[in-house]
Amino acid sequence: MREKTYLYSQKFDLESGKSLDSVELNYTTYGKLNPEKTNVVWVCHTLTGNSNPASWWGGLIGEERLFDPYDKFIICVNTLGSCYGSSGPLSVNPSTGNQYFSSFPQITIRDIVKSFELLRSHLGINSIETLIGGSLGGQQALEWAIVNPELIKNLVVVATNAKYSSWGIAFNESQRMAIECDETWGESSLRGGLKGLAVVRSIALLSYRNYRTYQKTQVDDNQKTDNYSAASYQKYQGEKFVKRFNAYSYWLLSKAMDSHDVSRNRGSIKKALSKIKAETIVIGITTDALFPISESRTLVEGIENSELLIIDSDYGHDGFLIETATITKLLRERFNRQTLTIAQ
Repeated sequence: MREKTYLYSQKFDLESGKSLDSVELNYTTYGKLNPEKTNVVWVCHTLTGNSNPASWWGGLIGEERLFDPYDKFIICVNTLGSCYGSSGPLSVNPSTGNQYFSSFPQITIRDIVKSFELLRSHLGINSIETLIGGSLGGQQALEWAIVNPELIKNLVVVATNAKYSSWGIAFNESQRMAIECDETWGESSLRGGLKGLAVVRSIALLSYRNYRTYQKTQVDDNQKTDNYSAASYQKYQGEKFVKRFNAYSYWLLSKAMDSHDVSRNRGSIKKALSKIKAETIVIGITTDALFPISESRTLVEGIENSELLIIDSDYGHDGFLIETATITKLLRERFNRQTLTIAQ
């Protein structure tokens, strides 16, 4: 595994009309490019993920996994706006000499994909064998497959959609409201909004999981009248989350997620999806409250060479991170049909 940083030292124009003086991207690679540069597996990470997919999608990526660095060149970039090394709210604004915090300009999914294109060009990658992403990462992957349809041979998107729903935006806004209620929000410090961020995690978990999950994993005996397991679990997850993420980045990236709409300035969702030329596998999860199966079907209806695979999981939206054994089985079967070299 190699972690690197790419610096694009020129002006980077954003969809909002604003710009950054430069862009820094933290990225991780596993394995080696073959001489033809045709063995690239590009992974797009989730809302709070990082550039090391083996740490959060280890069931799919790593030695003797579906995507094995023995014969694949695997790359993942920490998304623009995150707090794990790429340009974002914690970066220094060259105009002021101080960190951006809440003054970092708003970004969209298309801005993120534009930054990926810069790195791809810098690395001399002209073909991606498999582009894969789930949730926010799936949104990025879809957008990229539309922007540069000739680049990608196989597209795999899991628990995602063509346009972020009003339901999803409402969840995100509720989370941002929790951050904004924190009296430290806007203080322009690393501690700003962290109490609100703990509440954010609690709200988010309710959308990531579902009724079945909590009934299965957070059960108390009938003697309790307080201190229930589900309550303790929510607090614990909030406390854990603030130790690894930043409120300013979360606020910004949730806005970027809201911006996802492949039809913007392209006529319609169907017209936009029709631009995708990659062999596409769409994976939906029956219990996903954020990205229901109906949205997965919309993708398949719009992408010509596509197939819908459905997973039944107790874990709701988080099933795309947890059900890696099932995802591996399904993808291996499909890839083997194409005689791709996948780890056995």
